[in-house]
Amino acid sequence: KAPLWFQLYIVKDRGFVSDMIARANAAGCGALILTVDLAVPGTRYRDYRAGLSGSMRAPVSRMSQVLRRPDWAWDVAVRGRPMTMGNLEPLLGSGAALSDLMGWVARNFDASVTWKDVEWVRSQWDGPLVIKGILDPDDAREAVAHGVDGIVVSNHGGRQLDGALSSARALPPIADAIAGRLAILADGGIRSGLDVVRILALGADFALMGRGWAYALAARGGSGVAHVLKLIEAEMRVAMALTACTSIGEINEQILEKGGN
Repeated sequence: KAPLWFQLYIVKDRGFVSDMIARANAAGCGALILTVDLAVPGTRYRDYRAGLSGSMRAPVSRMSQVLRRPDWAWDVAVRGRPMTMGNLEPLLGSGAALSDLMGWVARNFDASVTWKDVEWVRSQWDGPLVIKGILDPDDAREAVAHGVDGIVVSNHGGRQLDGALSSARALPPIADAIAGRLAILADGGIRSGLDVVRILALGADFALMGRGWAYALAARGGSGVAHVLKLIEAEMRVAMALTACTSIGEINEQILEKGGN
């Protein structure tokens, strides 16, 4: 049985946030991931150009794609009904669409969040607390000072601020700043076992992946995810063997080419 974590966003309705923390605890989630780099929605022009409005009413430009995948269209548009928003259903209603969710998000995300709010979350959650969205060594130090158990070095996949520092570039000074005082996780463009080794060499204790699992799940279900996991492990073993690392603990910055690349 895989461990469960819960990703939490702080919104204006603190009562709702408190309820989510309580539900995560009741569901047996082993860690709370507080995401702090989405205080306001980013300007995502690629989403606009792709027509990702959140509605199932696909524009003409996408209809040909839908028609080429009738099984998918049937599963999503017919067998997948009714689709609900899960945690937000009490607020949005049972007939809410994805566009309703996006509107709610735009209205309710809170740009006034401070470290006081982290203290408030910490007071309600006894388990491991991880802050996701750290790119600055000073913020990493603040996380240590506020009793956080881990951080995720992340720029939200580059979807929040064009030109934001990459996780790979931000990671080494953060790792130096906190010197093992809390767990360091990192994400951002990790697509292979070699990428995992790279991010560990830059100072992370753990690597986070998203798209690889999502693509595999969409294509083959659980067996696809298991297959990708085996591929990642095999690629890591090759990368470690060819960089003379006999264990994860031996992966360090010495295997990287100097010069900032």
